[in-house]
Amino acid sequence: MFHTNITNFRKNIFSLLEQTIRYNEPVHILTKDGNAVVLSEEDYNGLMETLYLSSVPDMKEKTIEGLHTPLDECLPENEVQW
Repeated sequence: MFHTNITNFRKNIFSLLEQTIRYNEPVHILTKDGNAVVLSEEDYNGLMETLYLSSVPDMKEKTIEGLHTPLDECLPENEVQW
C-alpha cells in the first residue's frame, strides 16, 4: 500500500490513480480530518464478492471441502450445470 498525504495526492492524482489501476496497489491518503483508501475497481469488486460469499451460510465450509476434493472426484467442466 502506498501512503501519501492529501497535498501530495492532489499534486499526483493522475499518476497515483494510474498506479492503483495498473498494479492494484491501494493508496492510503492521510488528512487532518481522517484518512481514506483508494482501491482499483478490480480490488473493490473482489472485496465485495468476498464479503458476499462470506455472508452465505456454510459457504466457507463448502469452499474448504471443495479445495480438499481430489480432481478425479470432480465433474468435468462441460458437465457442470449452471
